[in-house]
Amino acid sequence: MFDWYYAWVEAWPWLHYVSAAVIVLIFLLLRKLFTRFSFAIIKMISRHGKSPLLENLLYAFTKPMRMLFVVVGIYFAILYLGPQPDVMYVVNRLLRTFLIIFFGWGFFNFSGTSSDLFTRLGRKIDGDKDSMLIPFTSRILRGLIIVLMFTVIAMEWDYDINGFIAGLGLGGLAFALAAQDTIANFFGGIILVTEQPFKQNDWIEVMGYEGVVEDITFRSTKVRTWAEGVVIIPNSTMANESITNWSEMRTRQVFSSIYLKYNSPVENVRNVLKRVDQELRDSPEVHPEEIEVYVREFEENGLEMLLYYFTYKTRWTEWLQIKQDFNMRILEIMEEENVEIALPGRDIYAQSDRSSLTGTKNVTNSPE
Repeated sequence: MFDWYYAWVEAWPWLHYVSAAVIVLIFLLLRKLFTRFSFAIIKMISRHGKSPLLENLLYAFTKPMRMLFVVVGIYFAILYLGPQPDVMYVVNRLLRTFLIIFFGWGFFNFSGTSSDLFTRLGRKIDGDKDSMLIPFTSRILRGLIIVLMFTVIAMEWDYDINGFIAGLGLGGLAFALAAQDTIANFFGGIILVTEQPFKQNDWIEVMGYEGVVEDITFRSTKVRTWAEGVVIIPNSTMANESITNWSEMRTRQVFSSIYLKYNSPVENVRNVLKRVDQELRDSPEVHPEEIEVYVREFEENGLEMLLYYFTYKTRWTEWLQIKQDFNMRILEIMEEENVEIALPGRDIYAQSDRSSLTGTKNVTNSPE
């Protein structure tokens, strides 16, 4: 049927290479369609075709499958050219190498933090999607996949793995001595991940730095400060430092003082204290069991009125808004009770008669 074609190709030997290139081009153009068709068959065969785990696994192998399809096309094109047996021996080895890369690439993608595998794992372990355990475990698993992939490839090309491992054993002591800090940081990261003093996006304070946790790697933890700078702290240091996790606040403290004038009527001051206390207790934003409104001290500038309470809102902007609303309400109450805020000032006296120790005259009361 194709005798004319073979006769034509024999007459023009270079057409063999053109035909091989056409084979590769066909596989290249049909790689997406082939991938969709293959995955559709897998879903039909599987009893759990709509399983999120299977969907995630197929998605992880999408790009590797397209690459493998092109490699298979190149392999068929080489077969069409009919190379020598020694060439085919190398080609077959290359094909097996690409198969190893295919599986390694796919499982590397599947072990990412967005994988359904790690999403379920995180929910079962601590029920928190922001847990640092998921990305840390993902990095370890990905590292193991890469090492395993290169090991199998080396074995495929007859590299002596046993000799390599023996060499690692001989140089292990020198390596351990040279990498003491790295090993300490690695185990420090494991401590941070297992004990979980903080999670990703938590607001923490450590070593005088305050900010949001962005990431934790094998070596260090990244904290973005409020000035938008990134502080990189070694894990071994983090594991041995006191860490304040402000995101774990159940309520947030408000502690402030207002100074009242000494010439304010005592009864009016009492009314201010009672009304401010009642306003705080009636508010749904304030914890009712931790409210303190008292005249605490007789200070130089005036009577110190202490305000001490806790808000249910802990986020910075929400906390500031509640605090501002109460401060404005306190000003209104003080205005209604005719009680004024004391400004920093000092009474200055001048002696009218140097020979008299009792004769004094109040000259002015000026703010400092």
